[in-house]
Amino acid sequence: MTDDPLTDPFAAAGARWMAGRAALVTGGGQNGALPGVGHAVARVLAAHGARVAVLDRDPGAAARTVERIAADGGEACAVVADVTSDRACADAVAEAAGRLGGLDALVNNVASGDPAGLFEATPERFAELLTVNLTSAWQVMRHAVPVLPRGASIVNISSVTVRARGPGMVYSVAKAGLENLTDGAAATLGPRGIRVNCVRVGMIWGAFAAANMPEEARGPRRDSTALGTEGTAWDVAQAVLFLLSDRARWISGHTLTVDGGPSLLPPPVAAPTGRDRDT
Repeated sequence: MTDDPLTDPFAAAGARWMAGRAALVTGGGQNGALPGVGHAVARVLAAHGARVAVLDRDPGAAARTVERIAADGGEACAVVADVTSDRACADAVAEAAGRLGGLDALVNNVASGDPAGLFEATPERFAELLTVNLTSAWQVMRHAVPVLPRGASIVNISSVTVRARGPGMVYSVAKAGLENLTDGAAATLGPRGIRVNCVRVGMIWGAFAAANMPEEARGPRRDSTALGTEGTAWDVAQAVLFLLSDRARWISGHTLTVDGGPSLLPPPVAAPTGRDRDT
């Protein structure tokens, strides 16, 4: 960085925005032919020089992402854990920091939904959805904070369905809590020089959408955006990259919506099936 106020401090920052940094991405495994958000985020961070710990409860899914990163010339390791367990979160953070030589960035991406209505979900299922979509992120952050240095950054993954009303609303309630957690964590960790932001994912066509909706839904989903174009997990990953990088050094407590722009048309929404999902 330069002391000259007329010089762009990022002019000589280089093309690799995460060079020399270590990142933990939860839900970073890959299943199927289309990328999930966690997979895309892990790949993009590695392409920008980060050493990446790919956390997933499915060893095979985590290995597939690690293999793709290695094939691209990047550095990554698989961390197998169920983030609904606080003990597992503590162990996963310790393992990631140990294998990567530290930790500078965290992405909380794990999520799951259910088609039940707000008062149709059983108490057990309600608690489970809150744990997967909200408490897990808090648990991972809680254990990561002691090892994150000044200048570190956290990004939580939310969804435009945070404002949805109807089937699957327990997921929406949990994501609303995640966005509020982001605000609170940003205020709490700001004095320590740690930034916390959130990315709200729009109606992308990725692993979850393809698994739960017919191909004919792609057109209406695309047309529901102001731009009239289709988003992918890679679009989300680029937003996460920006927020984690020093180029966003003065941005904290912000929720960035990546949805192709608002439209007057209501988008078709996939009914969550209880499997891990992107949006």
